[in-house]
Amino acid sequence: MRSARTSLWLCSAVVVFGVLCLGCTAGKYEPTWESLDSRPLPKWYDDAKVGIFIHWGVYAVPSYGSEWFWINWQGSRTEEYVQFMANNYKPGFTYQDFASDFTAELFNATEWAELFARSGARYVVLTSKHHEGYTLWPSKHTFGWNAMDVGPHRDVLGELANAVRATGQLTFGVYYSLFEWFNRLYLNDKLHVFMQREYVDGKVWPELQELINTYRPEVLWSDGDWEAPDGYWKAKEFFAWLYNDSPVRDTIVTNDRWGMGTLCLHGDFHTCSDRYNPGVLQKHKWENAMTIDRKSWGHRVNARLEDFMTTDELIGELVTTVSCGGNILINVGPTKAGTIEAIFAERLVEMGRWLKVNGPAIYKSQPWEYQNDTLTGSVWYTATKGSSNRRSNFRTIFATVLDYPYKTNSVRLGAFSNQVTNIAQITMLGYNTALKWKPTEDGIMVEFPPKNEIDRLELKHAWTLKITLTTQWPLNV
Repeated sequence: MRSARTSLWLCSAVVVFGVLCLGCTAGKYEPTWESLDSRPLPKWYDDAKVGIFIHWGVYAVPSYGSEWFWINWQGSRTEEYVQFMANNYKPGFTYQDFASDFTAELFNATEWAELFARSGARYVVLTSKHHEGYTLWPSKHTFGWNAMDVGPHRDVLGELANAVRATGQLTFGVYYSLFEWFNRLYLNDKLHVFMQREYVDGKVWPELQELINTYRPEVLWSDGDWEAPDGYWKAKEFFAWLYNDSPVRDTIVTNDRWGMGTLCLHGDFHTCSDRYNPGVLQKHKWENAMTIDRKSWGHRVNARLEDFMTTDELIGELVTTVSCGGNILINVGPTKAGTIEAIFAERLVEMGRWLKVNGPAIYKSQPWEYQNDTLTGSVWYTATKGSSNRRSNFRTIFATVLDYPYKTNSVRLGAFSNQVTNIAQITMLGYNTALKWKPTEDGIMVEFPPKNEIDRLELKHAWTLKITLTTQWPLNV
């Protein structure tokens, strides 16, 4: 992650964010942003909403500070990291020496996949290679610095890909860092102001194609791009291959980190920055890549309890993200032994329990005309896709309440001030009885079920109101 930093498709239908439409005919994409950006977003990604990010590599061995340990120690020579090494390791110890202790002896891909399925996630993205250059698969282009040659002596990526797909619920994807901090080919290209591409031609392109052809990920999450322009990375040429000729050309999605000038502008979905959550509807599909441990993507032994998001905070982040049209990618950092610590597992399992009840407001949803309520700021809206059509007289809106109304046991909703006569019914997900409500001068007031009933049903963290509206279709439609 970043430091705290043609032929067009012919379509007969259009959906928000340009999601893959019905009646489309695929053509060839040219290596221009105009052509590449015309590709509709594969439908599965917009429907999925929730993903799991995994940052795992040699940096899990020192497990100190963050996944940027190597560059902080031997690049910027940050005093805290230099002192950590002086206090704990013998003189002359190198970063490469950590790799033999990256043993992953307790890594069980099936257990990971089952946990991620329980979390309610719909896709998983593993760091195939971070900025340290170490690959989690036996790359033919990273001799002696991959998980088969040193450390686990296993194809970690392959094992997880198979386990994730075996769940029947999860889609598999990979993160890939374009640059490597201390790669000599890259540093030499940088010395030549990126006017030559020995690193790209000899390492990045063949490695990416090997990764795609061998493991067929359906998310390619690029990073480590920001020092060079997209022309150096041959980003447009790579996209053209990915969309036209790769084995995942019809289903893969990729992000916006492909060189200077691409962030928040190009790619199937925009990330714009780490932990990006703008709080307002965006014109293009976007993703909030965020961490349960607020201070690091990789595992760290010096984390404190208060550094971790609570379940309420995590679900709040999920709700606000989806309300504004985004997906959320929730990061965990496994230990060097290959385990996911209990605090991460607890957060994910509790989120899964919440999604089991409140999933209709999240999966396959779309933004409504309001995202945040005008009267109660802790209420966020979504709508069911295609819920308003000529074959149905009803439309479903979901209002998720993040703060429980302890004083009144009721909530005011200003977004319905002009739709009072269209409300057919209001219920709460997980509670089968219709709720009482009444119009007010500035909207409606909805009465929650008795608090003891909510507690008995174990409805917690956030509460979703399902509001059914009648629709009036013109006679000439």
